[in-house]
Amino acid sequence: MSVISLSEAQQVIDAGLAQADSAGVLLSISVVDPRGDLIAMARMDGAPWRTPAISRGKAVASACFGRASGEMTEGAQSPVMRAVMEQLDGNFIPGQGALPIFRDGVLLGAAGGSGAASQEDEDAVRAGIEAAGLSATA
Repeated sequence: MSVISLSEAQQVIDAGLAQADSAGVLLSISVVDPRGDLIAMARMDGAPWRTPAISRGKAVASACFGRASGEMTEGAQSPVMRAVMEQLDGNFIPGQGALPIFRDGVLLGAAGGSGAASQEDEDAVRAGIEAAGLSATA
C-alpha cells in the first residue's frame, strides 16, 4: 500500500494552515493514510479544542472512500454509513472539509480541516494538497 510520507503530510499541513491564515480563519488540519491512521495533525493557536478530532474524522471518511468527505453528507444516514461510523467509534465524519490525496492515480491518504465554514476547511486542505505537488483527484 502506498502511503503519504510524513514530509509530504507536513507540507500539506503547512500550506493549508497558510491558506487558512490568509483567509483569516483558525483551523486544525489532519492527514491520514489510506486506512485512516493519523500521519500528522496541527491545530492553529486559537482554533477550538474540538477541531483536531473533527478534522481527523473528516479525513478518515475521505480516505476510506477515496473521495471528498462532502460527497458523503447526503447519504450519511444510510445503513452502510451509519455502520461505518459506529464501527469507527465516531472517528468517521461524512461532512465537507476533507479531500483524498492521490499521486499518479494512487490513493495515498486524505487531509481534513475543521474550524471554519466547511468550504473554507476544504479550500485550505486543497491548497495544502496542491502545494505539496499532489492531487485531490485520481
